[in-house]
Amino acid sequence: MKGRAWSRRDTFRLSGGVAGLMATRKPARAKSMSNIYTRIGVKPFINLTATYTINGGALTLPEVKRAMDEASRYSVNLDELMEKVGARLAELLGAEAAIVTSGCAAALAHSTAAAIAGADPEKMQRLPHLDGMRDQVIMPKQSRNAYDHAFRSPGATIIEIDRAEEFHNALSDRVALVAVLGTGEPKGRIRLEEMVAAAHKRGIPVIVDAAAELPFTPNPYLSRGADLVAYSGGKFLRGPQCAGILLGRKDLVQAAWLNSSPHHAFGRSMKVGKEEIMGMLAAIEVWKNSYDLKAEYREWESWFQDIAAAVTKVSGVSTRVLPPAGASPFPVMEVSWDPARVGLTAGEVGQQLLDGEPRIMSHAEGEGHSFIIRPVAIQRGDHKAVAARLAEILRQAPPGRAAGAVSTPARDISGNWRVTVEFVRGSAEHHLELSADGASVAGTHRATSLTGSVRGMVDGSNVRLRSALPCEGTRLTYEFTGKVEGEHMSGEVGLGEYGRARWSAVRV
Repeated sequence: MKGRAWSRRDTFRLSGGVAGLMATRKPARAKSMSNIYTRIGVKPFINLTATYTINGGALTLPEVKRAMDEASRYSVNLDELMEKVGARLAELLGAEAAIVTSGCAAALAHSTAAAIAGADPEKMQRLPHLDGMRDQVIMPKQSRNAYDHAFRSPGATIIEIDRAEEFHNALSDRVALVAVLGTGEPKGRIRLEEMVAAAHKRGIPVIVDAAAELPFTPNPYLSRGADLVAYSGGKFLRGPQCAGILLGRKDLVQAAWLNSSPHHAFGRSMKVGKEEIMGMLAAIEVWKNSYDLKAEYREWESWFQDIAAAVTKVSGVSTRVLPPAGASPFPVMEVSWDPARVGLTAGEVGQQLLDGEPRIMSHAEGEGHSFIIRPVAIQRGDHKAVAARLAEILRQAPPGRAAGAVSTPARDISGNWRVTVEFVRGSAEHHLELSADGASVAGTHRATSLTGSVRGMVDGSNVRLRSALPCEGTRLTYEFTGKVEGEHMSGEVGLGEYGRARWSAVRV
């Protein structure tokens, strides 16, 4: 199903948080907030994508806004402030210690720096140059993701393991930290408890990345022996978007704070201000004292019912509600349609939603005929506009259409091609090794240091190729579009979250 699996920033399309607490805690749509963007030419949208950062993130709680505003009116010493706020967070969340960071990724980076350098100022100043220091982070295969960069940024190398035997063999005096993704751990071949026991015998701490999860008490990871757990503050908690929380062992948490801003260490650039610190505390106070997840869940389901009632009046359209999966504590609704009766792709529906009035950002993309709606960033009342607009688009769609005919390729592009990619700054030489079968094309894409498969088609003189190159815990996508003319090809290449570039290729 399109978009069912999701990661925090997948981050290159979307991000956000829970759309509200109970009725009195949901922020009303404020025209002044819309105007502040429209005055500079940016049009806000109704967000069906939940907690994707690139789509603006969570709508912060009223309590958080008030706390941040009040905090902005006074001057305080940040060490003194974090000592008190950290103690209160630790009390509320059942941990030895806690700090507020500038996001979950920052918490991971500070933890890595703390595991490597401790609180030794000399070692702290040397990061990311780790000669003579522990320089490895062990991570299960199922925990690898785009946020590996947070662990690598202080200079560490990630050692990927899969089986228990590999984990035990990887433990050495070079290992500073064992890192586990909370949602990835159950999928792995070695349990957290076994990793903790073996790592602790060597004095190696264990951290769990629980960015998109909720900080329940007792903590599900600290109670299983983990030393540290990191959370995002700007997702479901609806705290400041640029905030996170690090919980756990006191010495490690304190060292992480010293390795972070405002101290002149590796983490100085990852600044968290007094406003975010107090806003994060306010969000946790609400979470622990007055939030009612069951009530909100019922409200989300009622929104889905309204949307379903509107769109299923269109022949060929169906919906289904799916329960929470992975780290997400919210249900989602899948909207799907029969292409024989509704002649639009998901990508075409998504574009119409985004271009229309009201503007709606969705997961509707690609050549399929379904997408999911995530409710947590939808403001009260906006689901009615979503229902009406989506039903209108589906109702006005052309009748079912056959797949478009593909023209005979103007050129057989089989063979080896030297590709020049011109980025907004800089360029790179890539190579494509292609084999054509009629209009279909497959082969290998070799970038500067990465290699992956490439597939696509040639429609007349139009070329479309797509590759995904594995890189650490993520994949870099390249979507080449352009034309072939003789022994040359050229056009644009989409780079996912990294924008677009120009490309040209010559057969070699």
